[in-house]
Amino acid sequence: MELSTRFSEALELAFSLHRTQRRKGSGVPYFAHLLAVSGLVMEADGEEEVAIAALLHDAVEDQGGLETLDVIRERFGDRVAEIVLACSDTTEAEKPPWRQRKERYLAHLEHAPDDVLLVSCADKLHNARSILADHRVVGPDIWERFKPSREQTLWYYRSLVEIFSRRGPSRLSAQLQPVVEELERLP
Repeated sequence: MELSTRFSEALELAFSLHRTQRRKGSGVPYFAHLLAVSGLVMEADGEEEVAIAALLHDAVEDQGGLETLDVIRERFGDRVAEIVLACSDTTEAEKPPWRQRKERYLAHLEHAPDDVLLVSCADKLHNARSILADHRVVGPDIWERFKPSREQTLWYYRSLVEIFSRRGPSRLSAQLQPVVEELERLP
């Protein structure tokens, strides 16, 4: 894949939207997550537009809702905007309850296009790896970083593994499953 200047423009937009955010509890710049997710998409043979959507996958949900989506659509087109929207579990500033959002998102993934599955699986894989790595440092207190309980978080990741194992992308879902299994064995 050849990356164009559109990718660097997406990097700039993602940086401007997320530059002050930090990962929960670790202090790692949130931008690192966006780079990792985009990298996973590229490693799984995703096209440039899908890698751009990966850079911007949390922009609508966390940085401005539908107004941000309009900016993404204007700058990067319908395909990128639709992937970003489909990877968002809400566009509302006041987010609905966690379980409701996650159940709706899981149901949505059952019929989502392949590009959406690729970005979503890359996102969840990186998140699960980060939880596992932080658990090795922090221990069981890692679960206190999240609003849902350990059991709820693991229910969500098990559900994701089931969907991605059936629907793809196989290269990334094959990596997600053992990470989730290891998380399940930890206190």
